[in-house]
Formats: sequence, structure tokens, C-alpha cells
Amino acid sequence: MTTPAAAPLPYGTPDTPRVSVRGEARLEVDPEIAHIHIAVTARNTDRTTTLEELTLRNTRALDLVKSYGDAVEKIETGLVTVAPQVADKGRHERVRSYHGSVHLTATLNDFTVLGELTTRIADLPLTSITGPWWSLRPDSPAHREARRLAVQEAVQRAREYADALGARLTALLELADDGAESLGYPAPPAMAGGMARSGYGAAPEPELDLEPQRQTVHAQVNARFTMTPPRL
Repeated sequence: MTTPAAAPLPYGTPDTPRVSVRGEARLEVDPEIAHIHIAVTARNTDRTTTLEELTLRNTRALDLVKSYGDAVEKIETGLVTVAPQVADKGRHERVRSYHGSVHLTATLNDFTVLGELTTRIADLPLTSITGPWWSLRPDSPAHREARRLAVQEAVQRAREYADALGARLTALLELADDGAESLGYPAPPAMAGGMARSGYGAAPEPELDLEPQRQTVHAQVNARFTMTPPRL
């Protein structure tokens, strides 16, 4: 009969003590991309006219954003609605008007054109803009650097504990990633630096001077090491 292997001890032994530590890193870095949210609306007493106006304004907004070429990394269409508005009074349902809207999200990687683009979009009829929201890309080197620094801190902290006991580290038993996440503001409902406006063909606004918001990147790891017996 084969004897089952003994489960590993949760703690070290006098001859092979274990030390468990946590390593953390927090970086402040410049954002890599900015997101703006665009809402195009139309309203009319006739459904067909509402759809035509909504289509025209949506196309105008898309063409304007796309005219900035490579500065716009991507543009996506979100929620689209066309709904009748019923009169509040009366025993019979009576459609008073039709309201339509299209929501767009544009991602920009060139912040030098952001102020100009936002003011031009805000000047379009029945079009509102919200943002910008600054962020890092998921594969940003900043995340990798934060994880590297967190591991280095864990090793350094474990060495300091071992040194305090007159011992030294001998092996790494476990390295657990608690995750690295950006603590910036990818999509809050409102934030400093944002703007929202709708217009009806008003004179163009001066170009906005928008300052990118620094992003915080955090990484944390748990590590366990063995060390030589301490000199107590």
C-alpha cells in the first residue's frame, strides 16, 4: 500500500523558517487615451422627420470626429432610441412628438486636438458632449512596471526581516498576484475637466485648453520565502 504524501506544513520549521510579506507599488503616470461621450438628439411631431433629422445629425457628428484621422483611435455607437411622447392629459393616447437619440463614444490618443474637437462637436445642433475621461490602455507598460516594482519591494522587505534575525533568504515558495489596476477615472458620470453643451448653430466657441489628468497605477503581490535559521 502506498503511503499518501504528507501535506505541506502551513508554517516553517525551526530549521527552515518561513517569512510571508506583501509588496506594493503605486505610480503616477500621464494618461495614454481620452474618451468623450457624444449624444445626438432630434425631436419632431412626425416620426419620419425625426428619423431623418437624427440620421443627418449622427452622420454629421461621425464625419466631424473621423476628420481628425489617426488622432481618433476608435469611435463606437452605443444606445440608439426613438420613442413617442404621449400627451399627459386626455382619456385617449395621443402622440405629441417623437424623440430620438444616438450615443457615441470616441477614443483619442492625440490630446493636442481634443480641445478643438470638443468645441466643434458642442457647436452642432442638438448635440451634447461629456468628458474627457482619461485612462491608460490595458496593456500599458505602466502596469508592467508597477508589478515589477511590487515584486522588488516584496523581496526587499523579506530580506530586511531576515537580516533583522541574522538570517538570509534561501528560496521563494509562493508569489501571488493580488492584481494591478488603474485607479483613474475611465467612465464616471462627471469629473473635473469635463464639459457638456448643446447648440443650435451658435457661433463657434474658442478652443478649450484641456490638461490631461494623471493616472494612478497600483500593483500588489504576496510572497512567501524560506530562510536560514535565525541567530536568536
